[in-house]
Amino acid sequence: MPTLLLRLQGPLQSWGTRSRFDHRDTWPYPTKSGVVGLLAAALGRDRKEDVSDLAALRMGVRVDRKGVLKVDYQTAQNVLAADLKAKRDVQSWRHFLSDAAFLVGLEGERALLEALHRALKNPRFPLYLGRKSYVPSPPPYLPDGLVEAPLAEALRGYPYLLGKRPPEDLLLALEAEEGRLVYDQPAGPFSERRFAARYVREEVLPKEAVPEGPPRWEVAHVG
Repeated sequence: MPTLLLRLQGPLQSWGTRSRFDHRDTWPYPTKSGVVGLLAAALGRDRKEDVSDLAALRMGVRVDRKGVLKVDYQTAQNVLAADLKAKRDVQSWRHFLSDAAFLVGLEGERALLEALHRALKNPRFPLYLGRKSYVPSPPPYLPDGLVEAPLAEALRGYPYLLGKRPPEDLLLALEAEEGRLVYDQPAGPFSERRFAARYVREEVLPKEAVPEGPPRWEVAHVG
């Protein structure tokens, strides 16, 4: 089964899973909900549209550079409270990753992956890395990102994103039947904000196993 690879890299990223009220967290690598949202934006889908076809894709992530976890402390004065009777000062803590780089893989039916590959090259809506102010640089689109390889093989065999051998072993996170539980599986249109659980299996990818040159497989033809 083919795999679509995309690069999620930029100065700032944030992939929330348990954000509540004044505290906005981030997962250590891209979430399924965040990636599906990015793909839906590339296709030009509205938040009320169905994304079940995108959510059904099996996802994996290779952490090429984990970045630095930071927190942005914000305050706002005289904010109108929910009961509309009084104003109060508001504090918020927003966590994000600085200078991180991820290789994301999506395994599924060829026709959908081909459509996504074309959409990433010419996205209909702006793409962002978890929050609207966090824009990707360079773009997520990889010219050789649609490959004839299953998910794990595609992620292990693609060249290191940052141009040379990685300085340390990499983390590989694959969607699986058991493992780490993450509540980031879209269970309806994004306007409904419904998410289910899925399992992710994490493993170490030795730095010596990551190639420097071109991929070891044939690039799939995109019509």
